[in-house]
Amino acid sequence: MKLSELLDEDSVIPDLKAADKTGVLEELAEALRKHHPSLDKSALVKVLMERERLGSTGIGDGIAIPHGKFHGVAQPIISFGRSRKGLDFESVDGELAYLFFLLVAPENSASVHLKALARIAKILKNSTYRKTLMEAPGKKQLYQAIILDDEEF
Repeated sequence: MKLSELLDEDSVIPDLKAADKTGVLEELAEALRKHHPSLDKSALVKVLMERERLGSTGIGDGIAIPHGKFHGVAQPIISFGRSRKGLDFESVDGELAYLFFLLVAPENSASVHLKALARIAKILKNSTYRKTLMEAPGKKQLYQAIILDDEEF
């Protein structure tokens, strides 16, 4: 499976408006609903907030990968958002988060879910890649940058 199979260009938000964690999760969930209209946004945000209570998905270096398993999806799906000013996502390094990948997987998909999380974390550890994502001027360029190095995981 490739990132391009999980992420649709319509699910990319070049300029998040949110000012807090809940707002980011709501925006990212709404972006998924554009491509998956049957998705229950409020139920999804609730699942994501429950996951955040276990520990922040802000992994540091300006990155957050909120994720959860949800009964309303048949395969893993992703949305992406960028905050140019950054916001407090309670990241492990105490720094602001700028780049957000939301991963939602079916309830019974442990291995695919973990592989997708590992792949996203791996590509985002590259500082040049993060810089490319921060500097991309719009949705189309962000989407292209995300799927550019789209090896299978």
